[in-house]
Order: sequence, then structure tokens, then C-alpha cells
Amino acid sequence: MQNIFTKIAVTAATSAALSMAIAQQAQAISFNFNWQGDTGYSATGMFSYDETTAPTIISESGAGATNNLQSLMVSFFDPNNNPLQSFNTVTDGVSESPFFQFNFDTSTQTLFGNFNVGGGTGVTGEQFLSGEIGSLLRLRENVDQMGTSIELDRNSGEITVSAKTSVPEPASVLGVLAFGAMGVGSILKKKQA
Repeated sequence: MQNIFTKIAVTAATSAALSMAIAQQAQAISFNFNWQGDTGYSATGMFSYDETTAPTIISESGAGATNNLQSLMVSFFDPNNNPLQSFNTVTDGVSESPFFQFNFDTSTQTLFGNFNVGGGTGVTGEQFLSGEIGSLLRLRENVDQMGTSIELDRNSGEITVSAKTSVPEPASVLGVLAFGAMGVGSILKKKQA
């Protein structure tokens, strides 16, 4: 009889631990953004961050490790919706662009202020979307190594953001699955004995 109570206590403790692990696991939340220029060029993108640790205002700039963003990618399209270029401006929490600028309010889920995403290394032919949200955003293309660029399109600073998903971090899910598999394996071994 004592063995049964021990199994129940262990099962209850395991269930409680799993519940706490699931509740506390890191949550990566992703957002899509869309920009439409006045003459038909467009940009679509996606960014993500850990919603359990992010502050109300996420501000990122320059090259190197980001403060909160885990990823940001953007793709540009011509007026016929043909793809032009795509860039991973932030990958695994690191920006490669010294010109990168990004500001996001997590409570209102809106972008604001200075914005610069896309090609950011100054290579001839790179495209980038830059300006100030709510004022002027321009799709530009570098034409030489000196930093000269031409404007492909612009708008009055409008950009839309929509929530994509909220998914558990892969490491958290794998840990919970491995823990559960160990428990099931030990129960099956005891039953066979």
C-alpha cells in the first residue's frame, strides 16, 4: 500500500514540475510587417523576440548583439510583385548592419520612430527600407561603394504590423518531452518486472 502512495506522490510531483516548466518556458512571439510604396514597390518582413523578457519598448540599432530581437528578415518586391532581394537583418540575436534601426512598442504592437532594415553593408546593389515611421519611409538602393543611393519608392511612413504566432522555445519543448519519456520508460520497466 505504501508503494502505491509513493507512486501517487511521485506522479503528483512530476505533474506539478511539468506544469511549472510549461508555464515558465520562454515564448518566442513573431510579428509580420508590410510596407507599400506610392509607386507599387513593397516590402514584407517578420521579426521575433522573447515575450517573457522583452520590455515595453524594444529599441535596437547598429551591428552586433541585439538587446531583445531574436530575428528580423525583410523581402523587397517590384511593382509587379516580382521578388527583388531578401535580407536577414537580425539572425540569432545579432545584427550585421551598422545602419540597422528598429523601435517597437510591445504593448500597442506598433513600430515607431527611426527604421532601417535590409541590406546594411554598403554593397553596390543592396536595397534597404529606411526613414521615420509616421513621417517618411523610402526604399533605396546603393549604387556605389561610396554610399550613394537612389530612391526606388517612398510613402508617408505607413507600415502595418500583425501578430504571427506565439510558440514555445524548442529547447523548452525538447526538455519537457525528454523528461516525460524518461518517466514513461521507468514505469514500463517496473510493470514488466
